[in-house]
Amino acid sequence: MTSIPHDTPGEPDPLRALDLARLRRRTSLKWRTYPEDVLPLWVAEMDVPLAEPVIRAVTDALALGDTGYPVGTAYAEALAAFGAERWDWHGIAVERTAIVPDVMLGVVEMLKLVTGPGDPVIVNSPVYPPFFQFITHMDRRVVENPLGTGLRIDPASLEETFRQATAGGGRAAYLLCSPHNPTGTVHTATELAAVAGLAERYGVRVVADEIHAPLVAPGVTFVPYLSVPGAERGLSLMSASKGWNLAGLKAAVALAGPAAGADLDRLPEEVGHGPSHLGVIAHTAALRDATGWLDALLAGLRANRHLLTGLLAEHLPAVRLHAAEATYLAWLDCRALGLGDDPAQVFLDRGRVALSSGLPFGTGGAGHVRLNLATSPDILTEGIRRMAAALS
Repeated sequence: MTSIPHDTPGEPDPLRALDLARLRRRTSLKWRTYPEDVLPLWVAEMDVPLAEPVIRAVTDALALGDTGYPVGTAYAEALAAFGAERWDWHGIAVERTAIVPDVMLGVVEMLKLVTGPGDPVIVNSPVYPPFFQFITHMDRRVVENPLGTGLRIDPASLEETFRQATAGGGRAAYLLCSPHNPTGTVHTATELAAVAGLAERYGVRVVADEIHAPLVAPGVTFVPYLSVPGAERGLSLMSASKGWNLAGLKAAVALAGPAAGADLDRLPEEVGHGPSHLGVIAHTAALRDATGWLDALLAGLRANRHLLTGLLAEHLPAVRLHAAEATYLAWLDCRALGLGDDPAQVFLDRGRVALSSGLPFGTGGAGHVRLNLATSPDILTEGIRRMAAALS
């Protein structure tokens, strides 16, 4: 049998706090998309209670009737303090930040600042499906640059893509996913510096989606894109959303490198009216007061990654698990199972377990599934059991 590591000292593991019956009372996308006989291990929602400091901050605001429009720099200040403590990054200049409704809408606004209709936006596939959707809906062109060996950025391939994208002298942007979703890859300082150098050489503007930055495994170093040499013209989006399970409390921070402040100054004023004031309050409290909760979560995720590795070896040995360094997502290569391009549909139909299909992630997604392991060990174990049963 697969062993389950014990909790680490400190706050209790939030992944062990809720049972399936209580989780099924939730009314969010994860729990209302499929019938009750389906076990949902798909969309990026965690099966955790909220951190107490977040609950207190939001409850206090509700008690005051403090539900107006957001204002101020408290969120950015909390993010700057968190970045200094967690990533040894002291480069967040609050005057070069803005609050935006969420990371993807922030990405859209940043791309509007540095590209025009019809311009190419380069992405490293397989990658978060909304990248394709939002880029297309804003009348830009998606240009895929597939990840290379080990599902890492291939600088030589990226340079060729940059060269082709800018060959006509037009504008181009590179939408960087860091840490990468769905693979959990954490880009190194060397890799990011290479990206920055190529971007400067070819005049490509970099917009970094760094929403998963708080969710880096213990012992792995997250490097903010704007911290590397040559990234001065970069733009970044960060949020407490993924790290503390606050997707329904909308807010994010846009950050500009030292040479991109003038771009951010052109952000329309009305964009800052879009974030939820309660969201800003919640995210600020998470970054400032709930780092102990985050540490307990990270320990639980490490235990679940260990558990998943053992469960796959025991029940689905033909499935290849990419060793993730961040996020709470697992990228599973199911091609050896012979289930076709969309094994997620087979696992849903035959096993009644919902996973994210690899197909919408672009090139490299066929035959893969993305599994959300931010759940209890019992639910994770049941999910793998159902996947195995779907093959019999």
